[in-house]
Amino acid sequence: MRFKYLMIVPVMILGSCSRNDSGTSVVPDDAKVITIHVAERKQTIHNFGGSDAWACQFVGQWPDEKRNQVADWLFSMEEDANGQPKGIGLSLWRFNIGGGSAAQNNISDEWRRAEGFMSDDKTYDWSRQAGQQWFMQAAKQRGVAQFVGFVNSPPVQLTKNGKAYSSDGERANISASNYTKYAVFLADVTKHFRDQGIALKYLSPFNEPQWDWTGNNQEGTPYTNQELFDITKKLDSVITAQNLDIKIQVAEAAKMNYLYELADKATRGNQIEDFFSPGSPRYMGNFPNVDKIISGHSYFTSAPMETMISVRKTVAAKIEQSAVPLEFWQSEYCVLGDQEEIPGPGKDTGMTTALYVARLIHHDLTVANAAAWHWWTSLSAYDYKDGLVYVEKNKTTGNVEETRLLWALGNYSRFVRPGSVRVGVRSEDTDVNDSRGLMVSSYIHEETSKLVTVAINYSTTDISSKLEVPGYTIDTFKPYITSSKDDETLKPLAVIDSDEVIVFPKKSIITLVSDLNK
Repeated sequence: MRFKYLMIVPVMILGSCSRNDSGTSVVPDDAKVITIHVAERKQTIHNFGGSDAWACQFVGQWPDEKRNQVADWLFSMEEDANGQPKGIGLSLWRFNIGGGSAAQNNISDEWRRAEGFMSDDKTYDWSRQAGQQWFMQAAKQRGVAQFVGFVNSPPVQLTKNGKAYSSDGERANISASNYTKYAVFLADVTKHFRDQGIALKYLSPFNEPQWDWTGNNQEGTPYTNQELFDITKKLDSVITAQNLDIKIQVAEAAKMNYLYELADKATRGNQIEDFFSPGSPRYMGNFPNVDKIISGHSYFTSAPMETMISVRKTVAAKIEQSAVPLEFWQSEYCVLGDQEEIPGPGKDTGMTTALYVARLIHHDLTVANAAAWHWWTSLSAYDYKDGLVYVEKNKTTGNVEETRLLWALGNYSRFVRPGSVRVGVRSEDTDVNDSRGLMVSSYIHEETSKLVTVAINYSTTDISSKLEVPGYTIDTFKPYITSSKDDETLKPLAVIDSDEVIVFPKKSIITLVSDLNK
C-alpha cells in the first residue's frame, strides 16, 4: 500500500509517495478507513447557484474582457491546457426581478437599487436591467440550464407606498387589489425571457418575509403567511391560465428556524406546516404550479456549532414528517452580521472565509439534506465577506478579483452536477462529520457513473485516510485541491491509485473524482 500527500513539494507535482531508504512505501500509522456506501442513497442534488444582486447591473455593462472573466469564473466548465478549471460551473443562476427603485432616489446606496421592467403607465421596458440580462445570457452560453426569477419587492407601481421598501414593517407592501396585477407581471416577465431563449424554471415571489424591510438599505417587503398564500394562489391560477412551464417556490425564510417554529414572528413562521399540512387553511400542497420544495436561508444559524447542527437536524426532521413529500433548498447565504464565528465586515479573499463557508455547505447538505445550495451576492463591491468575486465600485469598468471562497464553492458546484445523489459516508476509525476536523461527503451521478467525494480538513494538522467503496471497483481518484497556496484554486493534482492512503493537508478542501465500475 502506498500513500500520497495532496501537497506540492519542490521539483514534484502533487505529492510523491513517501518512502524509506529501502524504497518501500511508508504507511502512516494513523491512517483511517472511510467507507463510501454507494447503495445508501440520500437526497438528489438539483443545483448550486448564485444571484446577480446587486453589482451585476453595472458589471454586466463593463468591457467584454472584464465581464467575460467574471462570467467564466462563475459559470465555465472548461479547463485550460493543464486541466485547471476556468470556473466553478454554477448550475443555477438567480435573476433579481427588480422593483424599480433605481428610478427613484430613496434607497441610499445606488448599487443596492434595482431597475424594474414596469413603467409608470404599466407598460414594459425590456431594455432595463441590461447588465443583469447580459449575465443571464452569459450563464446560458456557458451551460447553465436552470434559472430562478426572484423578487425582493413588487414593482413600485404596485406597492402601497410607491417605494420598494416597507413603511409599516408588518404587512406586505402591496394591497390585495394588486395581487392579480403582480401575478400577471411575473407571468409577463416569464414569457419575455422565454421568447429571449431563457426559460425561467422557477419563480420566487417572496424574499425573507419575516424581516420588516422598513429601512432604505435595499429593496424588500414583509409578508404574513396569509398574504404569501393569497398571492401564491393568484399566481398559481395565472400560470395555469397562461399554460406556462414554471414552478413557484416558497418561502425563502430569513432563518431556517422560521420553517418549523413561529419564533418571534407569530404570523410569519412555522412555514412547513402552514403551507404543506393538509389541515392548514393556508395549504398550498395541492396548487399544481407550486414546487414541492421549501426554501430557507442559512443566516444567523451557522454558529455556534451546536446551534448549526441542531437547527439543521430539526429542518430535516420536519421535512421528513411532512404530509406532502418535500425537499429543502438552502437558497441564500453570505457571511453576515455578528452571529458568526468570523465577522461579516472586512474583505477576505483567502481561506478563512472559504473554509468557514465550506463547513456550512457540508452541514446544510449532510444534516439538513439540502437538495440545492445558493450563494447571495456573487459579485461584491464592498469591504465585506459577501462576494464570490470582488469588483471595483465603478459603473463603467474596474478591477475584478477572484476569491478562495469562489473555488471552495466550486468543489461542490463544478463536480456535484444536477441529478447527483448524496450517498452514505461512514468510518469506524474517525469522525467524518467533525466540524473542527475532517468533513467528508460523497455523491454519485448515475448518468456518467462518476463518484465525487468532497473532503474538508478544517483542522491544523494533516489527516491520513483511505477510501473504500464496497461493491464497486475504482481504479483511481482524480484530486483537485483548494488551499491558501498561491496556485491551489481547484488545482488538479496527479491521479491517485485507489489503494493509496491519502493525506488531506490541513486547512484545505479536496475533491476526488472517480469512475465507478461494478
